[in-house]
Amino acid sequence: MEDDLSTLPAYIKDSRLLFETWLSRLVAIPTVSSDPAHDPDITKGVASAVRLLETFGLSTTVVETGGNPIVVGTLLQDPAYSTILVYNHMDVQPASGEWGTDPFILTRRGNDYIGRGATDDKGPALTVLFAIKYARSRRIPLNFKVVWEFEEEIGSPHFDEFVKTHRKELAAESVVVSDTVWLSDDKPVLSIGLRGLLTFELYLQTGVTDVHSGMAGGPTRNPIAELAQIICECYDAKSGHVHISGFYDGVRPVSSDELQTLRTSGFSVQKFMQDLQLFSLRSQEPIEVQQSIMLRPTFEVHSIAGGYTGTGIKTVIPSSATAKLSVRLVPDQRPTETFQKIKRFIQNRNPDITVRRQNSCEPYLAKLDGPYLKAAEIATHYAFAAQPALVREGGSIGSVMSMSAHLQVPILLLGISLPKHGYHAPNEHFDWQQAAGGIKLFAKYFSEIAKIS
Repeated sequence: MEDDLSTLPAYIKDSRLLFETWLSRLVAIPTVSSDPAHDPDITKGVASAVRLLETFGLSTTVVETGGNPIVVGTLLQDPAYSTILVYNHMDVQPASGEWGTDPFILTRRGNDYIGRGATDDKGPALTVLFAIKYARSRRIPLNFKVVWEFEEEIGSPHFDEFVKTHRKELAAESVVVSDTVWLSDDKPVLSIGLRGLLTFELYLQTGVTDVHSGMAGGPTRNPIAELAQIICECYDAKSGHVHISGFYDGVRPVSSDELQTLRTSGFSVQKFMQDLQLFSLRSQEPIEVQQSIMLRPTFEVHSIAGGYTGTGIKTVIPSSATAKLSVRLVPDQRPTETFQKIKRFIQNRNPDITVRRQNSCEPYLAKLDGPYLKAAEIATHYAFAAQPALVREGGSIGSVMSMSAHLQVPILLLGISLPKHGYHAPNEHFDWQQAAGGIKLFAKYFSEIAKIS
């Protein structure tokens, strides 16, 4: 079957206004899954997702879970055609930090679209949907299933059960996920792996109430200081090296081919720092920075809370403190085993600290061959006029492991976001160049996949 994508450039150009309209509607709903106060917004987001999918010609089903619902859209053109399942998430991070605009009102600034969820993951989800609409109009012989989750930002706690229960309805020949990030503005990537994630909290209570440091300072234990001390025993903050016994057990060695890919990926340390607005890094060596992001596990401290945090200084010794932490995992580390090692290490040194496990997901590594990966390479080059680098993603997507385990089909990570777009950061944005290129990429990918069928 020959490609006939001659009308694609005009279609993309004509789609811009509608794309901006729908992205504005989606961003306007603060679908923050981590905060129960936004449960009504999740309900609105689900309704908006249903309207959007049905407007684009898909039939929809809302699947209830033990948490937030999941929206499934289906475009069945012919039962004889192969089926592609497309996954994205519609929940977002809280809009904390200093924003230059209202995070839940989409602001257009030139070709940029500023707003929470614009690039993670509402803009990319919309991009794929426009490509599906084009594939339908050109009668590309494929069926489509679209799965939009509303709990990805809290670790997809109910997604595994959803896929396991509905795997017959979700059956497909392959899966496409558009929730990953390029290495630089001008070098597309195909992500072949994801780091896993384990989040946990440390809690220490040493009294009933805060006490005056003048009256009780000296003999009184300070829970903030004790948590800070145990964290420093867990890892070296300057190098990032983890001291927990057995933490690196099971880490799969990196191949020379993968290291060579990183060396030729076009990654720039200075551009990386500029995009993320960083003043300094632990290393300035490009290959070292890339390995630290993609190929090595990490230990991170996200917050320590306790005592008085208002204006000025209140000289109290707090009665309790909490620290929020996480580790990123790589193949073949496992979240449960890693958590037990962390908990044992901490409680052996300070048995009064409670270690509470939160969310987790396994690391993922795809096979580096097959027609689907080849189709993705062809489509990426077609859309962005550059050969993509095959790299692992530093982030985590719990749903990918669930789909891999229960659907057992190839999963392609075709992200179109850029580092400068600011995943989870203030002033998060997407841009029309990536959206237009993304529509072109996915339309071409669908065309190539139809040849395999």
